[in-house]
Amino acid sequence: MIGSGMERRFSDLFGSLGEIGGSPVSGYDRLIFNPAELAARRWFRDQAQRLNLDVQTDGNTNMWAWWGSERSGAIGTGSHLDSVVKGGAFDGALGVVAALVAVEHLQQTYSEPLAPIAIIAFAGEEGARFGLPTLGSRLLSGAVDPQDVLTRTDSRGTTFGDAMAAAGFDPDAIGPDTGRMAQLSCYVELHVEQGRGLVDQGAAVGVISDVWPHGRYRIELTGIADHAGAATMDGRADPMLVLAEWIRAAEEAGGDRVRTTVGRVVVAPNSTNTIASGVSAWLDARGAVAEEVDAAVAAIREIAAHRAADRNVGMGFQEESWSPAVVFDSGLSERTQSVLARLGHESLPLATAAGHDAAVLGLQIPSAMLHVRNPTGVSHAPQEHASREDCVAGVEALAAVLEELACR
Repeated sequence: MIGSGMERRFSDLFGSLGEIGGSPVSGYDRLIFNPAELAARRWFRDQAQRLNLDVQTDGNTNMWAWWGSERSGAIGTGSHLDSVVKGGAFDGALGVVAALVAVEHLQQTYSEPLAPIAIIAFAGEEGARFGLPTLGSRLLSGAVDPQDVLTRTDSRGTTFGDAMAAAGFDPDAIGPDTGRMAQLSCYVELHVEQGRGLVDQGAAVGVISDVWPHGRYRIELTGIADHAGAATMDGRADPMLVLAEWIRAAEEAGGDRVRTTVGRVVVAPNSTNTIASGVSAWLDARGAVAEEVDAAVAAIREIAAHRAADRNVGMGFQEESWSPAVVFDSGLSERTQSVLARLGHESLPLATAAGHDAAVLGLQIPSAMLHVRNPTGVSHAPQEHASREDCVAGVEALAAVLEELACR
């Protein structure tokens, strides 16, 4: 299955997954444990079982599909099935589909790999529902406190533990899984590029060298609700005015070295003719150098404190998550780059500012990433795209890398 056969199989699988939870035009809403995300899990199980893979779900709700009779020294691959709100069709989904098609291709040549291959569909990579990204891989590897995860709430006040139980999983089972981590010798993930680095290089597929550090932060501003007409302008304690100044300060503090985004705001009581009594807002900050991110966030926090004091508004500020910088394993990345060169894909390694499960695992085991060209450069939105030709080139590259690592 190569050339037209691989392209046909990729189109079939990607198309069927694309019917779950939205559309390429409207975007996708596959948030962890919602009906669409659970349907995507069933889709993954069905497709893996069709390949006679042994499908398991670990205590952290990550799904594993095994090819090979052994369970040690495994080559991990895959990505995630969840999305952000109104997300694109390719983020995560491309890596899962590519892994399934790549293994099916290898099955036509090898009755069994020399080293087992585990296709992993990680849970909650986006963090869109409960605010913590790369959730499944963090829990698996012990990078987050399970109790902190269980008590996190979504926008409706539902805790992670309750949502997990309602979906049929056991909240008592989450936490570090040293046994499963020990089964993996390395991990290789294919992902759509979130940016235009490969476009600029004129390459369909490329290797990622490292991942920028990034953090998520929440600010709570507490004012006094009042009538929009009766309250004089000079007597207000309006948290919305502090928020406006804080957002502008975040842009300025980041400069050209740190990328800052305020993408979520919750206002109470959220009424047109009422001064807000409270505002919650979330800041995403990331850059190539951790110390520069820290400095920018500290400056943003200080500005918010001054503005809040000036307007008689209370303020709370806390870090919700931090993802350290990760440099992918040089040996594995060089082997991956060599395979790509053999296939005719010549490009320079690229850094990425987007977080990935491969980066979380890369703190403990050798990991590598492949990106597929995204002509729009857009991600986390319906405009995210990769051509069918480039996607198939990515599948062929992943299959060749897995063959190199597991079958020779």
